[in-house]
Amino acid sequence: MKGLSAATNGRRRHAMMAEINVTPMVDVMLVLLIIFMVSAPLLTVGVPIDLPQTKAKSLDQDKEPLALSVNEKGQVFLQNSEIPIDQLVTKLEAITQARGGFEERIYVRGDRKVDYGTVMRVMGRLSAAGFHRVALVTEVEQGS
Repeated sequence: MKGLSAATNGRRRHAMMAEINVTPMVDVMLVLLIIFMVSAPLLTVGVPIDLPQTKAKSLDQDKEPLALSVNEKGQVFLQNSEIPIDQLVTKLEAITQARGGFEERIYVRGDRKVDYGTVMRVMGRLSAAGFHRVALVTEVEQGS
């Protein structure tokens, strides 16, 4: 009996820890925070356009608008993909028919350095094709 008690006295049992170790959870949360901080600016990718400024109020919109962009090189983009100006009307007609007709508002974003005639050529094609709800997109003017 004496040998048995000596064997148990040599090994001590550790009590179970009743606390939650939050260090791994904090580490994971910090990594996720950094990932979201880095990836958030990348979510708003589009065609880089330097828009002119105006004091006009913005229009109310209830769904994602159709956006045409004309960059400073004169390239035309439908949403985020480049499109030849000759195919512009046919693509827009297909999109508007799928969305419910010609009553769709089309936003034209023209870079401030683009030739005025290029933007007018795009708007003229839209008007000739029957798109009459065309709006020009600008930035809100800074200052007074």
